Amino acid sequence: MRVHHLDCGPMRPLGGRFIDGRGSVLGRARMVCHCLLVETERGLVLVDSGFGSADADPAQTSLPAPFRMLMHPLLDPASTALAQVKALGHDPADVRHVVLTHLDLDHAGGLRDFPQAKVHVHAPELRAATEASDMRYRASQWAHGPDWATYEGASGQDWFGFEAVRDLDGLPEEILLVPLGGHTTGHVGVAVDTGSGWLLHAGDAFFSGGELARPPHCPPGLRAFQRVMAADDRARRHNQERLRELAARPEGIDVFAAHDPAALDRHAGKTA
Repeated sequence: MRVHHLDCGPMRPLGGRFIDGRGSVLGRARMVCHCLLVETERGLVLVDSGFGSADADPAQTSLPAPFRMLMHPLLDPASTALAQVKALGHDPADVRHVVLTHLDLDHAGGLRDFPQAKVHVHAPELRAATEASDMRYRASQWAHGPDWATYEGASGQDWFGFEAVRDLDGLPEEILLVPLGGHTTGHVGVAVDTGSGWLLHAGDAFFSGGELARPPHCPPGLRAFQRVMAADDRARRHNQERLRELAARPEGIDVFAAHDPAALDRHAGKTA
């Protein structure tokens, strides 16, 4: 199993070191949308989809103006999952599955670029997204009618002390969901057994790698943003503590967040 690490959502929000811990507070910070492309015997699997080609087209983008002003997404067509799959020499039609940590607009934008793929999502998340009226979800990103595969809760099976959803429809047993509610109602992490160790794409369960340290630390802008955006802040903080324990385990599980540029840089050029 080969795993490619992609940035499918580069953003440059104002706030400098208040956001990414570097540079001037008057400069622009660096944020990413860390996605995975997993090569399996059952086709390609995309974990999160970042911004899609429609988002990068000013005439079609569904990204609301306040989000664009606040986060300053670069919206380069070459950074979309579609373009990067092609650049790796693959046919986009071979992306048979998309596994989502959640349906926020910066994670689900690429769904439209893979209309034939089965989309795996936690059922509470899909319900929350389809019933919501706030800015975080954009129904146009799934207006094409994806082939949804939804899962209620966890299966009760243990994964390093976490309940997990295994036996995902059509996917190999090496890929599973780990419920991590808090940021959104049905937020999950996606665990991948590469054969040489476990990866846990923790989505937006945390934003800075420093939050896994003891004592945890996070730039103040990101810390405030997480509180404001949390559907259940108590659950978010509880799951962050559990993730700190997981990252410290002797098994060496590689836990990373979607928007942490340091984690993406650490994986740059690696293929598990």
